[in-house]
Amino acid sequence: MKLGNWIGLFCLIISLVILWQFRQILLLIFTSIVLATALNSLVRWLQNLGKKKGITISRSHAVLIALTLVFLFSILFFGLVLPPFLSQFQKLLAVVPDAIDRVLDWLDLLFDNPPRWLPLNQIDLELPNLADITQQFAPVAQDLLGNFFDFFSNSIIVLLRVLLVIVFTVMFLANPLAYRQLFLTLFPSFYRRRTNEILDRCELALISWMRGICINSLFVSILCGVGLVFIRIPFAFTHALLAAVCNFVPNIGPAASVIFPLSVALLESPWQAIAVIILYVIVQNLESYWFSPMVMQKQVSLLPAATLTAQIFFATFFGFLGLILALPLAVVTKTWIEEAWVKDVLDSWQNAADANEKSASNPQLPLKSVTVENINPS
Repeated sequence: MKLGNWIGLFCLIISLVILWQFRQILLLIFTSIVLATALNSLVRWLQNLGKKKGITISRSHAVLIALTLVFLFSILFFGLVLPPFLSQFQKLLAVVPDAIDRVLDWLDLLFDNPPRWLPLNQIDLELPNLADITQQFAPVAQDLLGNFFDFFSNSIIVLLRVLLVIVFTVMFLANPLAYRQLFLTLFPSFYRRRTNEILDRCELALISWMRGICINSLFVSILCGVGLVFIRIPFAFTHALLAAVCNFVPNIGPAASVIFPLSVALLESPWQAIAVIILYVIVQNLESYWFSPMVMQKQVSLLPAATLTAQIFFATFFGFLGLILALPLAVVTKTWIEEAWVKDVLDSWQNAADANEKSASNPQLPLKSVTVENINPS
């Protein structure tokens, strides 16, 4: 490598180290980009609707209408949906400790007086008592609670982050082309047109994911709500809304959404608890194997193991917000890997190798060397 290449590599490493120090800010910017992408699709829909009606709607007016609609929807949500949810959720939190005590009582009764069909008397079990279990899991519980309260403890910082995301979202939405051009200048001139195409694919993938996940969450919420009402589980509205919210976090969310309705069902009867488990298993299987493939036909497909790996990776490096944004981050990362690395680098090497083989078999054709210029930027 030449001296200029070494200097460029050294500057790249320094830039990555600096960006890593500001990773939380970059994650908030990515959140703003995701929200701006969703709102930008709404702006385009309003402009297309105006064209169909014979009305010319400028982008500034469409952005203003879109932000007004979002603001009105937020008022309706916080005014109509959030108060009953918070009321039921507070009652639900008061019920959960009673459900835990009921489960512990059942376990004590089971191991003290086991039924005849359960041969616990024939097995020499040395079960740890509750004090030993508490002592072993106390550090883990403290770490989990500490991370949880660290995220929500400083309300001013959280409020400032929310405001920062809102400001960035509005700025990106007002003039997205200028910020895209600024991003394209970070790439070599021969690759900027190709980068613009990859950004278009990322935008389509994000919009497809957001539409699909919203429809899936609504589907899960309705089925869970109707099923819980049929089983006669209290706080069905809260459970259904929690199921919809948790559905945005794959793998972990659906498993966590069953905790609260199961806790309430344990206070009623064990049969209702079993019915709740069966209901959630049926709903999640319907959503995973029937409804989701039907709705997300154009969505970027992610393998379950890849999704779980992405959640662990982004949650480890970015914390709780990284866990929430794991799927859109994985969608964007997958699109960039497929387009920039697989198609533009690996496939170009294969094409160059095939061309060299043809040239070797035909001496009249000049040999091609694999250089950056051989990569098709279009």
